[in-house]
Amino acid sequence: MFNDKVVLITGGTGSFGKKYLKTILGGYKPKKVIIFSRDELKQFEMQQNGEHPAVRYFIGDVRDGERLRQAMKGVDFVIHAAALKQVPAAEYNPTECIRTNIYGAENVIKAALECNVKKVIALSTDKAANPINLYGATKLASDKLFVAANNMAGGHQTIFSVVRYGNVVGSRGSVVPFFNKLIAEKADHLPVTDEKMTRFWISLQQGVDFVLKNFERMHGGEIFIPKIPSVRIVDLAKAMAPDLPIKLVGIRPGEKLHEVMCPADDSHLTLEFDDHYVIKPTIKFHHSDVDYSVNKLGELGKPVPFGFEYQSGSNPNFMNVEQVAAFNQFAEA
Repeated sequence: MFNDKVVLITGGTGSFGKKYLKTILGGYKPKKVIIFSRDELKQFEMQQNGEHPAVRYFIGDVRDGERLRQAMKGVDFVIHAAALKQVPAAEYNPTECIRTNIYGAENVIKAALECNVKKVIALSTDKAANPINLYGATKLASDKLFVAANNMAGGHQTIFSVVRYGNVVGSRGSVVPFFNKLIAEKADHLPVTDEKMTRFWISLQQGVDFVLKNFERMHGGEIFIPKIPSVRIVDLAKAMAPDLPIKLVGIRPGEKLHEVMCPADDSHLTLEFDDHYVIKPTIKFHHSDVDYSVNKLGELGKPVPFGFEYQSGSNPNFMNVEQVAAFNQFAEA
């Protein structure tokens, strides 16, 4: 569906954007791919990895609505990946996080509607489910904006959905590059916040493939969540450096012991498909009556039990130390 289409990705110089660009150029023949980001150096570095006639680089910030409107003219599909994502940084700089993650989301929505974009998918995070930190709270607000945007479309063709998933192996700011740095510097231990801490685990390629697939699945208004394994952070440390001792350093500001992707409070809205979950909108759209149990690909979902929660600590799919090591090696290849 991306052949001869124009795709724009906000925050396109991040880990997701780089993998996405490689994937879409390798598997499709898009008319144009626009990398929209505020960092000229990262755009320059991406260009040095190889020029492609279909790729355009647009310097801009999602806080700037007018610049987004200029960038989205003639665009068919948008992936909104731009965000301030560092949990401690958001706690110390709350206003900046709000301006990018909430006001930026609003600007993306307005620009997409004005430019008559066909489909928009916003990237979310497990931290948006039952948030306890500001980053998660801003992403929850962003999710709500993108879902409700389907009610704002009016005569426009634009539809909006959200993709939510957990920690991405090797992405900027994740624990894997941090541990790798300590190992390379010959550290005498690896710091772990709590021995019981768990996280959902997904590779960049899996995340990109899931987003691309959901452009085909979406009705508009869904939150898509992949079924992925969990890891114990102590097992991750053992997999990466089996000979290094682990030092418990305590939970950081705004950090959870376990992450949630489908909250129990949303169980009455949650549908289970073969390889993913869908959280239906809490509101009814005035222009349509959608049966979310059947997606646009004809895949069938069924309601989960009342009170169901998809949480990293109770996830039935856990990777052991050997599996974590093999998965990380594959994900970083």
